[in-house]
Amino acid sequence: MYQVRVPSRSEFVAIRTHRYHLRHWGQPVEGLPPLVLVHGWMDVAASWQFMVDALADTTLAGRHIVAPDWRGFGLTRERRVAGERPSDYGHADHYWFPDYLADLEQLIVHVNTQQGRAPDAPVDLVGHSMGGNVAMLYAGVRPQRIRRLVNLEGFGMPASRPSQAAGRYAKWLDALDALRRGELTLKTYDGVEGVARRLMKTNPRLCADRALWLAHHWAAPNAEGRWEILGDPAHKVINAQLYRLEEVLDIWHRITAPVLAVEASDDSLAQWFKQGEYTLAEYHERLKVVPDHRVEVIQNAGHMLHHDQPQALAHLLETFLA
Repeated sequence: MYQVRVPSRSEFVAIRTHRYHLRHWGQPVEGLPPLVLVHGWMDVAASWQFMVDALADTTLAGRHIVAPDWRGFGLTRERRVAGERPSDYGHADHYWFPDYLADLEQLIVHVNTQQGRAPDAPVDLVGHSMGGNVAMLYAGVRPQRIRRLVNLEGFGMPASRPSQAAGRYAKWLDALDALRRGELTLKTYDGVEGVARRLMKTNPRLCADRALWLAHHWAAPNAEGRWEILGDPAHKVINAQLYRLEEVLDIWHRITAPVLAVEASDDSLAQWFKQGEYTLAEYHERLKVVPDHRVEVIQNAGHMLHHDQPQALAHLLETFLA
């Protein structure tokens, strides 16, 4: 199995309604901002391990790196009140983007305070996929709190129309009913090897030793002894609100930090959306509203580029953050 070069340590901290799990690498260094890494949908903080291991020793010696398991993923759980029956994931039946922004803000306050910095001191922020979308929004809402921003394939969504609102709300209500009936579930596996094979099927570039290591953090055995993904099935409930592009672009326009937008040589958007619905060219056009940005492409990589080419990504980050 994959051998970790830079071990992480875990911390559990109360953030809003959740007991958040954080992974830490390195120690606080006076005068240097912490580096915050936020993962994507159906992923976990441990997913960053390969990239962290690829960072140069000089970088690691000068950086405190922290990555959370987002609410409803990994080891982060809702906090329960006295007298409630324990459950794996509390009582959430859907997830909203505003909650990720609020969680991120309190996480930054916690990390800064822990490091002896002012609560609102600027940090360096890296986000992948869903985490990249959260990071871009947060950097526009709180521009003074971000020093450098790296967006890894956080493309946003196709533009929506007001006429789609009624149908979207109907789909949301239907999904809530399906969740209540137990129809929205996550697949379970006979053993951790099955989880590893699933990860390799989703990402053919993921080698067997890394897949097996990641599987131990991406899933865990349940009461019946089957391995299940550490994610809340409620994440499958569609967002009730439309993706309002005009609002997003106005927020992006308010970003003051330099932005590095990194994408893989494989065209993820072409795989996710039907032809012409949303393209890389349209994403690049949207990025033009960000005052200070540049785009880099990592070759021989797919959407999980921090798994496919961690060395190339680490080099890009080191150069940009310096």
